[in-house]
Amino acid sequence: MSPVVQLLAKRLSISVIVLIGVSMLIFAIARIIPGDPARIALGPNATAEQVVQLREKLHLDDSIIVQYANFVSDFARGDLGISLYTNRPVTTDIAQFLPATLELVFVAGLFMIGFGIPLGILSARHRGKAADNVIRVLSLLGVSAPSFVWAVILMLLFAFFLPIFPIAGQISDTLTVPPRMTGFLLFDCLLAGDLRAFADAAHHIVLPAFALSLSGIGQAARLTRANMIETYDKPYIEMARSYGFPEQRIARRYAFRPSLIPSLTIIGLDFAAMLGNAFLVEAVYAWPGLSRYGVQVILRKDLNAIVGTVLVISATFLVVNIIVDLLIAFINPRIRYAERSRP
Repeated sequence: MSPVVQLLAKRLSISVIVLIGVSMLIFAIARIIPGDPARIALGPNATAEQVVQLREKLHLDDSIIVQYANFVSDFARGDLGISLYTNRPVTTDIAQFLPATLELVFVAGLFMIGFGIPLGILSARHRGKAADNVIRVLSLLGVSAPSFVWAVILMLLFAFFLPIFPIAGQISDTLTVPPRMTGFLLFDCLLAGDLRAFADAAHHIVLPAFALSLSGIGQAARLTRANMIETYDKPYIEMARSYGFPEQRIARRYAFRPSLIPSLTIIGLDFAAMLGNAFLVEAVYAWPGLSRYGVQVILRKDLNAIVGTVLVISATFLVVNIIVDLLIAFINPRIRYAERSRP
């Protein structure tokens, strides 16, 4: 078995254990939250008999161990129960709302990589100069303020004072939404051949994605700068300079790749964390995503939807981390050899 396959099998087995622990923890926490889910779902005008019937239907009077056993049994069949918020299967809700959040996070991740890493490289190459100081200040500002603050600031600047971008939603009401094939609006527009709708959807996603990515951009720039500066002090960089290699070649071929490994780890964690941090950005821009849906079901103590949403976000977080581990193993051969030498 190859070292990469061994690494993948090890990460997958650990991820399964983590998901089981997360399911047990969130299942218990969801039931500790004050409030009767049946009463909240039926409203204040429901009779006591109606509340009792719904509690029996949801097995809320059973012990938590029995409830968890029923949940595991249903989950094994691909059933996460019915959402009290939408009165639809939780799997249907997740299938509807998850693609919008993944699309938003994916575009935010592209911004984070496309701006953060080049800014870090530029800052390291011009260490101590004006460009370095400006980038460091901007990076600190990006890390200091949470995403929802940037969401409000960007909306005020580029939607109200300078009406360049739209305020809310995924696409303009005047346009026809293409048939849902993948659930990802940008891809669906391309598959339908509707370039006008694609341009409008891309126009809508810029502000929320950039607001969500600003913290990651600052983090990636700061970390890339620090790693590049450390790499520039290595003896082999001095040797490359002594041979007269151009600075651009040194930065691209000899300094960037070793510096990318720790940066890639943090970028992967930031990318996965954006799934959980997206709920306020989605609320500001009225983005119909899973994070916004998760907030609504928590406020209504929708037990099935809470557990399903957290499990999906946790699974996505773990998948991203596995992908990052594989990328790092591909970039750094020493990690592959370390995996091979382990029993």
